Amino acid sequence: MQKPLMQRGKFITFEGSEGCGKSTQIKRFVASLEKHAIEVIQTREPGGTVVGEKIRNLLQFDEETADLTSESELLLFAASRAQLVRRVIEPALEAGSWVVADRFLDSTAVYQGVGRGLDLDAVTAINRFAVGRAMPDLTLLLDLDVTIGHARAVAASGGKKDRMEDQPLDFFELVRKGYLELAAADPERIAVIDASASIDEVSAAIDACFNSRLGGVQG
Repeated sequence: MQKPLMQRGKFITFEGSEGCGKSTQIKRFVASLEKHAIEVIQTREPGGTVVGEKIRNLLQFDEETADLTSESELLLFAASRAQLVRRVIEPALEAGSWVVADRFLDSTAVYQGVGRGLDLDAVTAINRFAVGRAMPDLTLLLDLDVTIGHARAVAASGGKKDRMEDQPLDFFELVRKGYLELAAADPERIAVIDASASIDEVSAAIDACFNSRLGGVQG
């Protein structure tokens, strides 16, 4: 007798600029899924693999990469993502696990494409090559005023800013604008969540969106 085909897992990504509360909300969301006996693989970008974590350190904290070009930055993010997709995300989804990611291809589209001013067609092509067929089923965009978000991020880091947090506020204004434009262009996948509310209110909005878009967790 032939075994039934394994149902592919769900792929959910969280996006937003620095200080929007992604880490807190991802932790809550994953805990909620696990209460329903959902096997969840949690990832982050850049990172999530041995190769990706080395790239993460290179991109964010290595003082010798201060003169890294925007094009090199783009390709390093893509390299980390390509490794993560093929070694972690796709195998997990095929096995029926759910994947919750802290950032994915949308981050590159807005940070390197819009924020750095790189050619958007080139960024899109590189993104497509890196992710293959691993597109998110749902992307939760936590939207927050950039001044508030940046202050939160700096406070959380204890004043030790990484390469991204050290960008001027104008850069983050471009990032926020880019995110909202992506959401407007792909409203079926990307849901905008007001991150200025309390932690509990944001969690409730995420749960309501999840239930509405993906039908929640059965059972």
